[in-house]
Amino acid sequence: MTAHVAEKAPRTAPAAPVRDKGRAGMWVRLVLLLLFVLVFLIPVYVLLVTSFKPLTEADPTQAWNLPKVWTTEAWSVAWEKLEPGIVNSFLLAVPGSLISAALGALNGYVLSKWRFPGADVLFTLFLFGMFIPYQGVMIPLVQLMVNVGDTLGVQLYGGIPGLVLAHVVYGIPICTLIFRNYYVTIPDELIEASRVDGAGMLRTLWSIVLPVSGPAFAVVIIWQFTSMWNDFLFAVFLTGPSSWPTTVMLNNIAGAVTTPYSQQMAAAILASIPTMVIYVLLGRFFMRGLMAGALKG
Repeated sequence: MTAHVAEKAPRTAPAAPVRDKGRAGMWVRLVLLLLFVLVFLIPVYVLLVTSFKPLTEADPTQAWNLPKVWTTEAWSVAWEKLEPGIVNSFLLAVPGSLISAALGALNGYVLSKWRFPGADVLFTLFLFGMFIPYQGVMIPLVQLMVNVGDTLGVQLYGGIPGLVLAHVVYGIPICTLIFRNYYVTIPDELIEASRVDGAGMLRTLWSIVLPVSGPAFAVVIIWQFTSMWNDFLFAVFLTGPSSWPTTVMLNNIAGAVTTPYSQQMAAAILASIPTMVIYVLLGRFFMRGLMAGALKG
């Protein structure tokens, strides 16, 4: 018995080198991650430093230098120029992302849990909409907005409502895909049990499905809010000067003779704050909702 134990004892000896290799690999990963973070933060450093410089110091040759005179004048000017665009962007992105999430949830729910003849064909047609480029539909979209607005007696073309409608319609395919893939992971037994209890389609959606749909809603809201907030092409084509969102206003912050770099940098930071806040608030649900259904259905 003693000899048998003595023969087995040396097998546990290599544990220390294995732990050392694991620690070394962890430190290598940490160093690489820190390097990536530094590379990613270099533009942020240039933005911040330049935004606090007076116009006399805001020059590409001095981009890496700290300001000799710190001033918030560029921030004040940038806010004054961007404020109408920021308001318009919120009027666009908040209702647009919520409407997109609601429509995506309805479509994904029906296509995943309430099957009907031709559901797969319809879902495939939805997916085709993801590959239609913006540039290919601009002129027909403008004509459609004008004709529908004249027919209904409302102003769609040239205002925020028409821009919201364009983004909602264009976002239906990706929103449907995200919700459909997420709802595939919900056990069918829950839906069947609700049917046995007498719940219909909408009652099942409200009482069973929506309470567990938080991650999918987070993904769609982040996706659509960011897409609408950063939109430039639709905004230029479908809105007028009084309805321009932040991106168009940001593009127009330029001088006739000299470029106000400090104002542009401050404006760029102001324009990016809302999307960063959305990612901070909902980011922990993003990957969870995005990967749902990847291994099933």
